[in-house]
Amino acid sequence: MAEILNYEFSGEGMHRVYENEKWTVGIKNWKPANDITGIANVERHNTTDEMFVLVEGRCTLVYGNEKDSGELQFDAVHMEKGKLYVIPRSLWHNTITEKDTKMFLIEDSNCSGENSDVRDLSQEEIEAIKALV
Repeated sequence: MAEILNYEFSGEGMHRVYENEKWTVGIKNWKPANDITGIANVERHNTTDEMFVLVEGRCTLVYGNEKDSGELQFDAVHMEKGKLYVIPRSLWHNTITEKDTKMFLIEDSNCSGENSDVRDLSQEEIEAIKALV
């Protein structure tokens, strides 16, 4: 007999709560590395989009487009609760959250460190992001 499943996560950071052969759903909560005082890098997923829904708290999606020089030009979107935000594949990004923030994350189940990149930020880039947030 089938039944409805439900999941929750209240710890720091992100936890994949549901996964099948096609997609993954995670719950992402505040953690120090996603605080404005802890941001140190951006990431990109090279083969899949990633989606976020803000449930509680505040989050700013920071993203950077790569210029021909290799530098990143940053911009930011202040998320609104209940809206779906899609990060296109290969776009450098990170989430800046405050304590008590909770989001849902949806991505392809094959998204991993093997098909994603992490780029450490310079102090100048960190300051540019802080100015946006």
